[in-house]
Amino acid sequence: MINILLFANLAQQAETEKVSIEVNSALSVKEVRTLLQQKVGKLTGIENALLAVNEEYVELTGQVKDGDTVAFIPPVSGG
Repeated sequence: MINILLFANLAQQAETEKVSIEVNSALSVKEVRTLLQQKVGKLTGIENALLAVNEEYVELTGQVKDGDTVAFIPPVSGG
Protein backbone atom coordinates (compact mmCIF):
# COMPACT_ATOMS: atom_id res chain seq x y z
CA MET A 1 0.00 0.00 0.00
CA ILE A 2 1.29 3.44 -0.96
CA ASN A 3 -0.18 6.46 0.79
CA ILE A 4 -0.47 9.61 -1.29
CA LEU A 5 -0.84 13.06 0.25
CA LEU A 6 -2.32 15.90 -1.77
CA PHE A 7 -2.12 19.57 -0.87
CA ALA A 8 -3.86 22.83 -1.80
CA ASN A 9 -5.66 22.80 -5.16
CA LEU A 10 -4.75 19.15 -5.82
CA ALA A 11 -6.61 18.08 -2.66
CA GLN A 12 -9.55 20.27 -3.68
CA GLN A 13 -9.74 18.72 -7.12
CA ALA A 14 -9.50 15.17 -5.75
CA GLU A 15 -11.90 16.06 -2.92
CA THR A 16 -9.54 14.36 -0.47
CA GLU A 17 -6.12 14.97 1.06
CA LYS A 18 -5.12 11.30 1.23
CA VAL A 19 -5.38 8.43 -1.24
CA SER A 20 -4.10 4.88 -0.81
CA ILE A 21 -3.08 2.67 -3.71
CA GLU A 22 -2.32 -1.04 -3.50
CA VAL A 23 0.96 -2.00 -5.22
CA ASN A 24 2.71 -5.29 -5.86
CA SER A 25 6.16 -3.99 -6.79
CA ALA A 26 8.31 -0.86 -6.70
CA LEU A 27 7.17 1.98 -8.97
CA SER A 28 8.54 5.32 -10.06
CA VAL A 29 6.89 8.48 -8.77
CA LYS A 30 5.75 9.10 -12.35
CA GLU A 31 3.95 5.73 -12.36
CA VAL A 32 2.35 6.55 -9.00
CA ARG A 33 1.16 9.88 -10.43
CA THR A 34 -0.47 8.03 -13.36
CA LEU A 35 -2.20 5.53 -11.03
CA LEU A 36 -3.39 8.39 -8.83
CA GLN A 37 -5.02 10.18 -11.76
CA GLN A 38 -6.64 6.95 -12.91
CA LYS A 39 -8.17 6.61 -9.45
CA VAL A 40 -9.31 10.20 -8.73
CA GLY A 41 -9.42 11.79 -12.19
CA LYS A 42 -7.24 14.33 -13.94
CA LEU A 43 -5.55 16.74 -11.55
CA THR A 44 -4.76 20.04 -13.22
CA GLY A 45 -1.30 21.29 -12.29
CA ILE A 46 0.03 18.04 -10.84
CA GLU A 47 2.82 18.05 -13.43
CA ASN A 48 4.23 21.17 -11.70
CA ALA A 49 4.04 19.79 -8.17
CA LEU A 50 7.04 19.24 -5.95
CA LEU A 51 7.42 15.55 -5.15
CA ALA A 52 8.42 13.95 -1.88
CA VAL A 53 8.75 10.33 -0.80
CA ASN A 54 8.82 9.80 2.95
CA GLU A 55 9.43 13.54 3.46
CA GLU A 56 12.46 13.61 1.11
CA TYR A 57 12.20 15.56 -2.14
CA VAL A 58 12.62 13.39 -5.25
CA GLU A 59 12.38 13.53 -9.04
CA LEU A 60 9.81 11.70 -11.17
CA THR A 61 12.24 8.80 -11.46
CA GLY A 62 12.37 8.33 -7.67
CA GLN A 63 11.37 4.85 -6.54
CA VAL A 64 8.36 4.13 -4.35
CA LYS A 65 7.71 0.84 -2.58
CA ASP A 66 5.05 -0.68 -0.38
CA GLY A 67 4.62 1.33 2.82
CA ASP A 68 5.96 4.61 1.41
CA THR A 69 4.19 7.95 1.53
CA VAL A 70 4.27 10.15 -1.57
CA ALA A 71 3.37 13.84 -1.37
CA PHE A 72 2.37 16.04 -4.30
CA ILE A 73 2.90 19.68 -3.30
CA PRO A 74 1.77 22.28 -5.84
CA PRO A 75 3.75 25.51 -6.20
CA VAL A 76 2.46 28.31 -4.02
CA SER A 77 2.29 31.99 -4.73
CA GLY A 78 1.49 34.85 -2.51
CA GLY A 79 1.83 38.51 -2.05
